[in-house]
Amino acid sequence: MRAIKYVEAGFGDSAVGYETAWAEQRRLHAEVAEGTGSDTVILLEHPPVYTAGKRTEPHERPLDGTPVVDVDRGGKITWHGPGQLVGYPIVKLASHVYVVDYVRRLEEALIAVCAELGVTTGRIKGRSGVWVAADERGRARKIAAIGIRVTQGVTMHGFALNCDNDLAWFDRIVPCGISDADVTTLSKELGRDVPVTEVLEPVRRELDRMLAWDEYERTPDIASGPPAGITYGLTV
Repeated sequence: MRAIKYVEAGFGDSAVGYETAWAEQRRLHAEVAEGTGSDTVILLEHPPVYTAGKRTEPHERPLDGTPVVDVDRGGKITWHGPGQLVGYPIVKLASHVYVVDYVRRLEEALIAVCAELGVTTGRIKGRSGVWVAADERGRARKIAAIGIRVTQGVTMHGFALNCDNDLAWFDRIVPCGISDADVTTLSKELGRDVPVTEVLEPVRRELDRMLAWDEYERTPDIASGPPAGITYGLTV
């Protein structure tokens, strides 16, 4: 199995600015595409920043005019900041791995990480990322976002796993362009603090597993709506 290099670029007071990390992604991407660099995953925290993918609509941006970094990944607008683990895999896709399969592999890795910590998650059909199913506590809620770019067969951008970040940052935007679902964190679901440092080892392990490009058993999708009989406080 090929070795993936992991770079823990900065956390907490050493969080890495988004533009700095983006420039480093581009540098590594060029090296991997040229065959002079190794497959690498950058793991870090960012200072608070909103980033908008190519499909972001004007009404989904912050209503108060907060600055947004427009980026060349797929997807829509999201937030990065303290308490959120961001991962940027810069890897050469195997010949049998297509872009959609790569996204599913990132999701599968994060689903396994959440399960190890005690949070049951899955996919919602038609929506990327990792989700907690709707239940008596509320609507379906996203716990990890994914937005990528693939050029010359090499990946950029990646995932953001909500560990113990402040969810109020998402109130200014329509996260990922989805208005009928919520956002959550590992800490909120478990009722205890889950720092970014707690998930680093399982994230590395699960990425190693899924980016080996071996066959795997995909976790079934979850339902996006509430279980029968749950109306979120409405009278029926």
